[in-house]
This record gives sequence, structure tokens and C-alpha cells, in this order.
Amino acid sequence: MKAKSKNWTKRVMRESNALDLKSGVFTWENPRKIALSLKWSAENSNRRKGGPFQSAMSMLNFYINRAGKNLSVGQKKILTQAKKELRKVFNS
Repeated sequence: MKAKSKNWTKRVMRESNALDLKSGVFTWENPRKIALSLKWSAENSNRRKGGPFQSAMSMLNFYINRAGKNLSVGQKKILTQAKKELRKVFNS
């Protein structure tokens, strides 16, 4: 069942009204760089349904939630900081 869930997540990231993300963006170690990349992707996407900030934050939360226990403590901390940086770059 785990493989099915993993494939589902890949399919959602690839085919849904998600953003077109740079490869490996959620594995980067710089929260600001992650936030800026998500912002760029959200602002340049023709597939998003909501506003750019909402879409970028939703994608970040989606990844954090789907990675769950497989996300290292260090990477989770970086992605949590990326949320704060995302708010800053969108002035929200």
C-alpha cells in the first residue's frame, strides 16, 4: 500500500493543478531559496487555481504532510522556515 501512496503523490505533483516546480526544490537547504523558487513557480504557473501565495503555500504544506515520517528533522525544520520566508517574499 505504501508504494501506491507514493505513486499517488508523484502523480498529483505531476498532473494536478499543481505548480511546475524546479527539480528537488524541497530537498534544498536554503529556506529563502525554496521560498523564492515556489514564488516564481506560483507566479508563472498557468495551472494554479488560487492566488500565487495560496498555491505556493499549499504546495509546500502538501509536500510536508505527504513526506510525513520520511522527512528528516533537519529538512522539516528547513521547510518550516521556508513557510516563514514564503510569507516574507509575498509580503503576507
